[in-house]
Amino acid sequence: MRDGLTQSPLNPLPPAVWALVLPVLACEAVFGLGRLGLIGGAEGIGLRLSAMQMTAYAPEMVQRMWSLGAIDWDQLYRLLSYSFVQTSLTHALFVLAFTLALGNMVAREFRPWAVIVLYLGSAIGGAMVYTVAVSALHGRVAPLVGGYPAVYGLVGAFTFLLWTRLAAANANRMRAFTLIGMLLLFQLVFGVVFGGAGLGWIAELAGFATGFGLSFLLVDGGVARALRQIRQR
Repeated sequence: MRDGLTQSPLNPLPPAVWALVLPVLACEAVFGLGRLGLIGGAEGIGLRLSAMQMTAYAPEMVQRMWSLGAIDWDQLYRLLSYSFVQTSLTHALFVLAFTLALGNMVAREFRPWAVIVLYLGSAIGGAMVYTVAVSALHGRVAPLVGGYPAVYGLVGAFTFLLWTRLAAANANRMRAFTLIGMLLLFQLVFGVVFGGAGLGWIAELAGFATGFGLSFLLVDGGVARALRQIRQR
């Protein structure tokens, strides 16, 4: 038997990436069964809306806790849960595609626990910056629903890896930010053409910055590795 005939043609996903995509896949499976009327009875078609209401992150939550000087521990789960329920099947497919592709690349350089911390930390960072930014509007804004802020954190980690490699090769480090620039441009055009863009881009950009910043601490070798590569000539 020739070597390689027994190997899988598919590149196996790291366990950490599976841990991030399985909740989204499970939610979409439940929502699909609900649309078919197989679960939830007459309420099955509204399962996605119910899940969004249960998991969405509303900036008013933190604003209220700040004004009262007390932490509502029963609602803090929303800082993470909003990332795993998507607004539509199309939304879920985009989140899954980015998580699988970027998560697989990031997991080659980060330990499994670091990938998960990076993803969840970016979700929290995106939500907190979103809260601070919209507080100045003094009005109600749309709650955060969906995994884009966390996914942008993976974009930030990928940008960090590319940034350090370009620095080590004494190349133009700004090229590392091409991906985030393209994504933001696409989002701007999409919002102009179809409308309804809202202020979610604030959380997504904050998720990117959080992922990029956390990479200095979470990548193997941490800050020392980044500084060493930057100084190489």
